[in-house]
Amino acid sequence: MKGITPDQLASFEAAYDAVPAYRAVTNAVNQSGTSALMRASDLEARMPLSFSIDIEAGKLTNQKASGRCWMFAALNTMRVRVMKKYNLKNMELSQNYLLFYDKLEKCNYFLETVLDTLDEETSGRMIAWLMADPVSDGGQWDMLANLIRKYGVVPKEAMPESFVSSATREINGWIKKKLREFACTLRAMHENGASAEDLQAEKEKELTVIYRMLVMALGKPPKTFTWETRDEDKNFIRIADITPQRFFDEVVEFPLDDYVSLINAPTADKPYGKSYTIRYLGNVAEGHIVKHLNLPAEELKKLAIAQLSDGEVVWFGCDVGQFHDRTLGIMDTAGVRPDLLFDTPFAMDKAQRLDYGDSLMTHAMVFTGVNIGEDGKPDRWKVENSWGEDRGRKGWYVMSDEWFSEYLYQVVVNKKYLSAEQLAAYEAAPAVLAPWDPMGSLAE
Repeated sequence: MKGITPDQLASFEAAYDAVPAYRAVTNAVNQSGTSALMRASDLEARMPLSFSIDIEAGKLTNQKASGRCWMFAALNTMRVRVMKKYNLKNMELSQNYLLFYDKLEKCNYFLETVLDTLDEETSGRMIAWLMADPVSDGGQWDMLANLIRKYGVVPKEAMPESFVSSATREINGWIKKKLREFACTLRAMHENGASAEDLQAEKEKELTVIYRMLVMALGKPPKTFTWETRDEDKNFIRIADITPQRFFDEVVEFPLDDYVSLINAPTADKPYGKSYTIRYLGNVAEGHIVKHLNLPAEELKKLAIAQLSDGEVVWFGCDVGQFHDRTLGIMDTAGVRPDLLFDTPFAMDKAQRLDYGDSLMTHAMVFTGVNIGEDGKPDRWKVENSWGEDRGRKGWYVMSDEWFSEYLYQVVVNKKYLSAEQLAAYEAAPAVLAPWDPMGSLAE
């Protein structure tokens, strides 16, 4: 292993001093930071907030200091049906209600994974991966679908936000401490010859503790409730004494089983036209597996446009921090130019970024529109985020089509838009990816 020598340091300094413009850039960065200096001057003009297909989707929501984007985005896709059905200008489904059950189910899933890996070495990669983040706010579409199949949904009024649901960091930390402690207990019991029945009994005791912590932090989920509202014509609506499961089935009426996850992962280990799942990725132990069909980016675009053209919004997952001008609310690879600022190209392609840990899905949002140019191709996409109205353009964002190609990883669409070949590929037995595969990342 070789260190940096004084001669090399002198060479680095000489290369910097040889370009006088670098000093001007250094002065500007010291005064203003990097973001403003990377912004292309024509960015806002090239990315107007106007679209040839534009769906009314309700008021902007705000996940605040929590990692529930996947949940907000999914519920925002579903509320549109309720708004149309009942002639409502706006409504929200309770994110706190599903957060409660997601935490409880994830804790059970974690403990079941601990029981499934009792003979793994504590110092091995599997246990290190498992203990690194026992539970988080993040998730994927199939995990949300599992929660709703089991627990239904409620309107926001039936289980509103708590202080903790909007700022989950502290409770997450305490739950993680308990889960690692529980894992230690279960593994020690196994080493001492405990039976499977004894281990399950201990797990149930541990989940009782988790349930108590969640009720204290988030509140107790309702078993039945009454929903009251007025429509756009001032007609009063009351649906009384209904369960969350019936509310989803009879009021929301969103056919979960008709929706499939499509990904774009152009890496050598994931051929297109194949389905994939990820080992130990899930929340509801008895639920459906997380499953993706890998397709080229252009296919994801075509299928998303088909659904938007029919008046239905589209859930998607992406790497939101990449080439994103947060001031203007624009995601555009040509609009954020670190290459010009630092005088060096950033040259990895999408597959290389995935393989080398430079990018993965981090955030979920909703497409509510797209602009189709005169050539019949999309050039920009309208994005509904869940960061409130004080970010972006009063909460709305614009994504360039080029950015979609490079940093969007997942869309969820109705399977009726898939070709027969694509649907057969999705329904085939999936290849199982390692737990740490980038396609197993959680949107937060």
